Amino acid sequence: MNRIDKKFKELRKAKKKAFIVFITAGYPDLNTTYKLILEFSRIGVDIIELGVPFTDPMADGPVIQESSQKALEKGADLDKIFNLVRKARLRTGIPIGLMTYYNPVFCMGEGNFLKRAKNAGVDGVIIPDLPPEEGKGLVRKARKIGIDTVFFVSPTSSTRRIKLNAQYSSGFIYYVSLTGTTGARKKISQDLAKNIRAIKKLTLKPVCAGFGISNAAQVKEVNRFADGVIVGSAVVNKIRENLGKPGLASKVSRFVSGLRG
Repeated sequence: MNRIDKKFKELRKAKKKAFIVFITAGYPDLNTTYKLILEFSRIGVDIIELGVPFTDPMADGPVIQESSQKALEKGADLDKIFNLVRKARLRTGIPIGLMTYYNPVFCMGEGNFLKRAKNAGVDGVIIPDLPPEEGKGLVRKARKIGIDTVFFVSPTSSTRRIKLNAQYSSGFIYYVSLTGTTGARKKISQDLAKNIRAIKKLTLKPVCAGFGISNAAQVKEVNRFADGVIVGSAVVNKIRENLGKPGLASKVSRFVSGLRG
């Protein structure tokens, strides 16, 4: 049982919901990402989803796309991100999942990628463009070394699809709360509660909702029926608003703390 699984076990026992925060590794630089990881750990974020910058982040909206491009321009890559996680592990045991597209994994080699991720202290991987049909080998390798694999379910997923993705997911199931890319939205989908309840009838694994959730009221609403909530674009946007200003990590930390309520 790795850190993600232990965290959900703790949350279930305490009858609490997971609060998961996404940030792009290397935005605005790797040192700031390190500071943010420690800040989020300090204020009680349950899991960090650490985005690996990629040239074609097709699941992401303009805010995260921009952060990914800026991080790449600063030289962020898997080698440096593994070193970042390794460094953070000296100070915190917060669960960390890497959100990456498949190309960097393919180029490094699945086995090598997973081994290095494990050695660095990564607990899970989320790969939006890798469907379970094509990811069976990676899932098998990941389970052998104790890394969770998180797959997506969307509002348009069929019952068969939900069952398949749930079968290959470990840690939690990532419910995409809207049909579209990441990005803050003024309102959450009216079908969100119904869809998550339908998923939970098909699996006992935790279901966490992300995409479009951007304020404390939405976090509270989603937590009424999901096992956790994932906030990304709103946090990355807050980083962007504070670029070049003193105390960026502290300001972003206060914003994140306010989201949880």
